[in-house]
Amino acid sequence: MKIALLGYGKMGKAIEQIALKRGHDIILKVDRDNSDYNFNNVDVAIDFSTPDSAVVNIVNCFEHQIPVISGTTGWLEHYDHVVALCKEKNGTFLYASNFSLGVNIFFELNRTLSKLMSNLTEYDISMEEIHHTQKLDAPSGTAITLAEEILKNSKYGTWTLDASKPEALHINSVRKDNIPGTHEVCYTSPVDTIEIKHTAHNRDGFALGAVIAAEWIADKKGIFSMKDVLNIG
Repeated sequence: MKIALLGYGKMGKAIEQIALKRGHDIILKVDRDNSDYNFNNVDVAIDFSTPDSAVVNIVNCFEHQIPVISGTTGWLEHYDHVVALCKEKNGTFLYASNFSLGVNIFFELNRTLSKLMSNLTEYDISMEEIHHTQKLDAPSGTAITLAEEILKNSKYGTWTLDASKPEALHINSVRKDNIPGTHEVCYTSPVDTIEIKHTAHNRDGFALGAVIAAEWIADKKGIFSMKDVLNIG
């Protein structure tokens, strides 16, 4: 499979190594804010760029009928527009806030736990996410995905980074050097605490999931998620 990497930072380089090990070719590498590139012979594109570049990259793929998966976060205010454009162009698109196979299992655990806890109003819910200092958005896209599922089954109407708002689900967003990604959900009552946590040890899990998603989506049309790739939920 011939892959275009749209974004060639740390994640792009990690994806490149995994893709090469799995027998694929990287025939295009786009770094920073460059929209002038050639999709000749590309089978699938993987976007791990910046919030400012992601929409342009994805739309370029639709225009050239290139299946695209995106793991860039921080641009989702444009998500509905992108989905509508994908349908209009009969394109192929898969977005995930996190491509790690383990994190996507964690999403399912979070969904199940939130449903089990939905009627136990004595529990307060809190979240924490920790990432490296180069991460541009806060909270992480993964944390937002977790929070949105909790909101469906809890007393909270929204999430917030402000701990002084008890009516909202608080996400504590921490930035430290050399932390690939840690996410924790905590249910606390006067008598006990229930916690679920996912800790990434390096970027390889994210990279592997992205390549697996690219392999899966290459010959398909439509809008997909990692649940489709993993056949879960």
